[in-house]
Amino acid sequence: MSRLPRYVIPGQPQHIIQRGNNRQAIFAAESDYQFFRGALVEAAERFGLAIHAYVWMTNHIHLLATPSREDSIGKTLQSVGRRYVQYFNYTYRRSGTLWEGRYRATVVDSTQYLLTLMCYIEMNPVRAGMVVNPADYPWSSHHRNAHGDTGLNADWLVAHDEYLRLGFDAIERQISYLALFRSVLTTDDLAAIRDCTHKGWALGSEQFRADIEKLGKRQTASKGVGRPRKQVTPDNNRV
Repeated sequence: MSRLPRYVIPGQPQHIIQRGNNRQAIFAAESDYQFFRGALVEAAERFGLAIHAYVWMTNHIHLLATPSREDSIGKTLQSVGRRYVQYFNYTYRRSGTLWEGRYRATVVDSTQYLLTLMCYIEMNPVRAGMVVNPADYPWSSHHRNAHGDTGLNADWLVAHDEYLRLGFDAIERQISYLALFRSVLTTDDLAAIRDCTHKGWALGSEQFRADIEKLGKRQTASKGVGRPRKQVTPDNNRV
């Protein structure tokens, strides 16, 4: 089966996932995360990719980012991938590929899904059973978005307009953002995010998908993909 074309629309955020080959670990020490951060920040600035949220798990990464041009995502991940593989192979005296291959991504409806997706990304370590609270995990954007941390792990993040609308100042936005985590993600939320990201569908309302479809060359969703309604406890065994 030929690969489906990606939707890359300048100014429209995307949820991006990159996994280690065969789900192998891509981070083994704190210095690995630090090197990856440096490579990502440099490449994102060079190629015009604004990153709003992230989490770096042991064997995969999530980004929520807005490209300023059509090649922003591809060029950024290509640059980071090459630099990091060279570093990782040299450091651990290994050879061969590190990444699963092609990154997965979905274009995101900002008004309907962006904040939900930010919470989804930052809750990954909790769903994986690594920590109890997202604030306990060091390598995510939660420290900046929910607590205002301006350290090296977060000072390069770019606040999206939907996040800025949460309050008149930083403190009010952080309080409002933390309140979002008290609302449990539904299983339909989780299924829609995962399905759209892995299959390359557009994540959003029917009107949003129709608008995106006009700009592309294929359908933007399978039957049944829409805004979730049922509120239940999420499945913590998948991230």
